[in-house]
Amino acid sequence: MGGALRPLIVVGAAVLLSLAAGWAVDRSLRRMDAKHPETPLWGLLRRCGVPLQVVILTAILRGGYHAGHLADDHAAGVGQLLVLVLIAASGWLVVRVAAAVTDSSYARYAATSRDVAKIRRLRTQLTLIQRVLTAIVAVIAVASMLFTFPAMRTVGASMLASAGIIGIVAGVAAQSTLGNLFAGLQIAFGDMVRIGDTVVVDGEWGLVEEITLTYLSVRTWDERRITMPVSYFTSKPFENWSRGDPRMTGTVLLHLDHATPMGLLRKRLFEILEETSEWDRRAWGLVVIDTTPTTIQVRALVTAKDSDDIFNLRCLVREQLIDWLRCEHPYALPRVSTATAPGHEEGQDRPAAPPPDAKDLGPGPGAR
Repeated sequence: MGGALRPLIVVGAAVLLSLAAGWAVDRSLRRMDAKHPETPLWGLLRRCGVPLQVVILTAILRGGYHAGHLADDHAAGVGQLLVLVLIAASGWLVVRVAAAVTDSSYARYAATSRDVAKIRRLRTQLTLIQRVLTAIVAVIAVASMLFTFPAMRTVGASMLASAGIIGIVAGVAAQSTLGNLFAGLQIAFGDMVRIGDTVVVDGEWGLVEEITLTYLSVRTWDERRITMPVSYFTSKPFENWSRGDPRMTGTVLLHLDHATPMGLLRKRLFEILEETSEWDRRAWGLVVIDTTPTTIQVRALVTAKDSDDIFNLRCLVREQLIDWLRCEHPYALPRVSTATAPGHEEGQDRPAAPPPDAKDLGPGPGAR
């Protein structure tokens, strides 16, 4: 009876100790979070409670399963399984702690800084750093789990001996993947493009929604997602409307008649801008930039604080100017003239000249 109860006592004690340790750590973190509300790290570290409890539970069972005579017939197998779980849980805990630290750094900087460009740059860098760290921890954890098997230790020497050849072959085979990987790091620390930037790629306008080590996702204005390799942004030109100062200048082009009252049109443009919240009041203007035999080309210039406002402002100005011209000055809109040219009707009404007399023509060629 005692032999049957001993494993249960060991397992139960391990579970109770892990739960108690997790509760104590969570309570301490909650107290630190209430004491230092300006630092979100303590609250974010509470997300590490589950992997911490798994690590503690596995470590206690790994150290006490021999003493508790757990699975005497399969001692080696149980010990191997507990080691594998302990390595995986430790990697999980490291990733959670790293995520809490990076999220805390971003939250503190975003709360104190008003520079949107720098906030986006830090967010992009921390996101890629976190992904790189997660990949490194995963590789180390898998390698550690594999090397717990005796067979893998024996093969390890031969694998290391041929590492140079394997590295060359892998580098050639994964040239594209490695290129995207280094391009992702270049984007993160070169400040070329950031999460939240407004970009134009291949004629598509959108916002950078996600940046990983291998691809970049752009959300277009019509809610489509364009996924592109990050190497595209290091090898081809693209437009970044959020680079540096996000303020933008936009133009509205109108084709109008030569009789358009430019003074009144200019006054109406200013009235429209005064009534809109998108105009940042930096600059505006209305000029004739070109003329043709049938129309003139008028350019309205407006400014806004970012790309979203400049797009809405251009649409609003175009719509209201055309509506005002249609209601107040319809003659200013371009039209196709079908009237008869001046002087053409007079020429048609004039009587035709009579044919000349034969006597006025003189003698013919055969006259003598």
